[in-house]
Amino acid sequence: MTSPGGDFNVTGSGEGDLPAFAAECPMAGYPIQVGGRWGAMILLCLRARPRRFGVLRRHLLPVSAKVLAETLRSMERDGFVRRRPVASAPDQAVEYELSELGRSLLPVIDHAQRWGRAHLSELDRHRCDHDRAQDEETGKPSLDAAVTGVPPAAATCPDQ
Repeated sequence: MTSPGGDFNVTGSGEGDLPAFAAECPMAGYPIQVGGRWGAMILLCLRARPRRFGVLRRHLLPVSAKVLAETLRSMERDGFVRRRPVASAPDQAVEYELSELGRSLLPVIDHAQRWGRAHLSELDRHRCDHDRAQDEETGKPSLDAAVTGVPPAAATCPDQ
């Protein structure tokens, strides 16, 4: 399944207009990011309509609740999303919606996705070559994916 922007590694969500990003989604490793690692994916999830926190969390695996909350607060501060109460909810629930400023980023994100599809294999090759050289030079494994957002070469790079 593809997202509205035509991304890949997007899984079906059961909600036709809401992309669900797989843990291995390459968008997390793109050099072009909006609002941090999860920002562009959040904006894509909000493209069709406002969403509650829990819905976003389910579709942005493996993001933690803490990181999602921090990212949404940051995006609200930047003016990309608005947080608003859900009038019909008895539990004082809130939902997030795109602002006009956030919506203006969608064409940029769509363009970054097209660039990523066109150049991802080249980007991966450069990363793998760099990581191999670093591993040989230092005798230690490359930076951890948790730090860089990109899996280490040993785990993802084909042998040459």
